[in-house]
Amino acid sequence: MLTVSQLSKRGSVSPHVIRYYARIQLLEPARHPENGYRLFSNDDVGRLRFIRKAQRLGYTLEEIRGFLKLQSEGKSPCHQVRGVLKRRLEDNRAKIAELLVLQQRMERALAIWESLPDPHEGSDGWWRLIEAAGAEAEAT
Repeated sequence: MLTVSQLSKRGSVSPHVIRYYARIQLLEPARHPENGYRLFSNDDVGRLRFIRKAQRLGYTLEEIRGFLKLQSEGKSPCHQVRGVLKRRLEDNRAKIAELLVLQQRMERALAIWESLPDPHEGSDGWWRLIEAAGAEAEAT
Protein backbone atom coordinates (compact mmCIF):
# COMPACT_ATOMS: atom_id res chain seq x y z
CA MET A 1 0.00 0.00 0.00
CA LEU A 2 1.15 3.53 -0.81
CA THR A 3 0.73 6.74 1.13
CA VAL A 4 -0.32 10.01 -0.49
CA SER A 5 3.32 11.07 -0.69
CA GLN A 6 4.45 7.81 -2.25
CA LEU A 7 1.65 7.84 -4.83
CA SER A 8 2.36 11.46 -5.69
CA LYS A 9 6.00 10.62 -6.39
CA ARG A 10 5.13 7.57 -8.48
CA GLY A 11 2.53 9.54 -10.42
CA SER A 12 4.66 12.70 -10.76
CA VAL A 13 2.02 14.95 -9.23
CA SER A 14 1.81 16.92 -6.02
CA PRO A 15 0.27 15.38 -2.89
CA HIS A 16 -2.41 18.09 -3.17
CA VAL A 17 -3.54 16.54 -6.47
CA ILE A 18 -3.79 13.10 -4.87
CA ARG A 19 -5.85 14.45 -1.98
CA TYR A 20 -8.10 16.38 -4.37
CA TYR A 21 -8.69 13.33 -6.56
CA ALA A 22 -9.54 11.32 -3.44
CA ARG A 23 -11.91 14.06 -2.25
CA ILE A 24 -13.79 14.06 -5.58
CA GLN A 25 -13.66 10.25 -5.65
CA LEU A 26 -11.52 9.78 -8.74
CA LEU A 27 -9.25 7.81 -6.44
CA GLU A 28 -10.78 5.74 -3.66
CA PRO A 29 -8.13 4.99 -1.06
CA ALA A 30 -8.44 2.57 1.79
CA ARG A 31 -7.93 3.91 5.30
CA HIS A 32 -5.25 2.74 7.67
CA PRO A 33 -7.16 1.20 10.59
CA GLU A 34 -4.96 2.76 13.28
CA ASN A 35 -4.17 6.28 12.05
CA GLY A 36 -6.77 6.89 9.32
CA TYR A 37 -4.15 7.71 6.66
CA ARG A 38 -5.19 7.24 3.08
CA LEU A 39 -3.59 4.19 1.53
CA PHE A 40 -3.45 3.51 -2.20
CA SER A 41 -2.79 0.35 -4.16
CA ASN A 42 -0.50 -0.18 -7.12
CA ASP A 43 -3.66 -0.12 -9.27
CA ASP A 44 -4.13 3.50 -8.17
CA VAL A 45 -0.80 4.38 -9.81
CA GLY A 46 -2.22 3.22 -13.14
CA ARG A 47 -5.52 4.96 -12.49
CA LEU A 48 -3.70 8.20 -11.66
CA ARG A 49 -1.65 7.98 -14.86
CA PHE A 50 -4.83 7.31 -16.84
CA ILE A 51 -6.52 10.38 -15.32
CA ARG A 52 -3.56 12.61 -16.18
CA LYS A 53 -3.38 11.30 -19.77
CA ALA A 54 -7.12 11.83 -20.22
CA GLN A 55 -6.74 15.40 -18.95
CA ARG A 56 -3.96 16.02 -21.47
CA LEU A 57 -6.41 14.94 -24.19
CA GLY A 58 -8.80 17.62 -22.97
CA TYR A 59 -11.24 15.60 -20.89
CA THR A 60 -12.57 17.24 -17.74
CA LEU A 61 -12.35 15.54 -14.38
CA GLU A 62 -16.14 15.20 -14.38
CA GLU A 63 -16.04 13.45 -17.74
CA ILE A 64 -13.26 11.16 -16.54
CA ARG A 65 -15.27 10.33 -13.42
CA GLY A 66 -18.21 9.40 -15.66
CA PHE A 67 -16.05 7.15 -17.81
CA LEU A 68 -14.63 5.42 -14.74
CA LYS A 69 -18.12 5.01 -13.27
CA LEU A 70 -19.37 3.32 -16.45
CA GLN A 71 -16.39 0.99 -16.39
CA SER A 72 -16.96 0.13 -12.72
CA GLU A 73 -20.56 -0.77 -13.63
CA GLY A 74 -19.25 -3.20 -16.22
CA LYS A 75 -20.23 -0.96 -19.14
CA SER A 76 -17.91 0.22 -21.88
CA PRO A 77 -17.40 4.01 -21.96
CA CYS A 78 -15.90 3.87 -25.49
CA HIS A 79 -18.91 5.51 -27.16
CA GLN A 80 -18.89 8.41 -24.68
CA VAL A 81 -15.11 8.80 -24.86
CA ARG A 82 -15.26 9.11 -28.66
CA GLY A 83 -18.30 11.38 -28.62
CA VAL A 84 -16.74 13.86 -26.21
CA LEU A 85 -13.50 13.94 -28.19
CA LYS A 86 -15.36 14.52 -31.46
CA ARG A 87 -17.28 17.47 -29.94
CA ARG A 88 -14.04 18.91 -28.53
CA LEU A 89 -12.38 18.69 -31.93
CA GLU A 90 -15.26 20.62 -33.50
CA ASP A 91 -15.14 23.22 -30.72
CA ASN A 92 -11.37 23.56 -31.09
CA ARG A 93 -11.63 24.05 -34.85
CA ALA A 94 -14.15 26.85 -34.32
CA LYS A 95 -11.96 28.49 -31.66
CA ILE A 96 -8.90 28.25 -33.90
CA ALA A 97 -10.82 29.88 -36.75
CA GLU A 98 -11.92 32.70 -34.41
CA LEU A 99 -8.36 33.16 -33.18
CA LEU A 100 -7.04 33.34 -36.74
CA VAL A 101 -9.55 36.09 -37.54
CA LEU A 102 -8.53 37.93 -34.37
CA GLN A 103 -4.84 37.50 -35.22
CA GLN A 104 -5.39 39.02 -38.66
CA ARG A 105 -7.41 41.89 -37.18
CA MET A 106 -4.64 42.60 -34.67
CA GLU A 107 -1.96 42.52 -37.38
CA ARG A 108 -3.96 44.97 -39.52
CA ALA A 109 -4.52 47.22 -36.50
CA LEU A 110 -0.81 47.30 -35.74
CA ALA A 111 0.00 48.10 -39.37
CA ILE A 112 -2.48 51.01 -39.26
CA TRP A 113 -1.12 52.28 -35.95
CA GLU A 114 2.46 52.15 -37.11
CA SER A 115 1.56 54.43 -40.03
CA LEU A 116 -0.01 57.03 -37.69
CA PRO A 117 1.91 59.51 -35.55
CA ASP A 118 1.86 59.08 -31.78
CA PRO A 119 -0.61 61.45 -30.13
CA HIS A 120 0.65 64.28 -27.93
CA GLU A 121 1.13 63.64 -24.21
CA GLY A 122 -2.05 64.18 -22.25
CA SER A 123 -4.31 64.04 -25.29
CA ASP A 124 -6.97 61.52 -26.02
CA GLY A 125 -5.43 60.76 -29.40
CA TRP A 126 -4.79 57.18 -28.43
CA TRP A 127 -8.56 56.65 -28.77
CA ARG A 128 -8.19 57.41 -32.45
CA LEU A 129 -5.82 54.46 -32.79
CA ILE A 130 -8.51 52.10 -31.52
CA GLU A 131 -11.18 53.82 -33.59
CA ALA A 132 -9.10 53.61 -36.76
CA ALA A 133 -8.46 49.91 -36.27
CA GLY A 134 -12.03 49.29 -35.12
CA ALA A 135 -13.46 50.99 -38.18
CA GLU A 136 -11.28 48.86 -40.41
CA ALA A 137 -12.33 45.71 -38.51
CA GLU A 138 -16.03 46.56 -38.87
CA ALA A 139 -15.57 46.96 -42.60
CA THR A 140 -14.31 43.37 -42.91
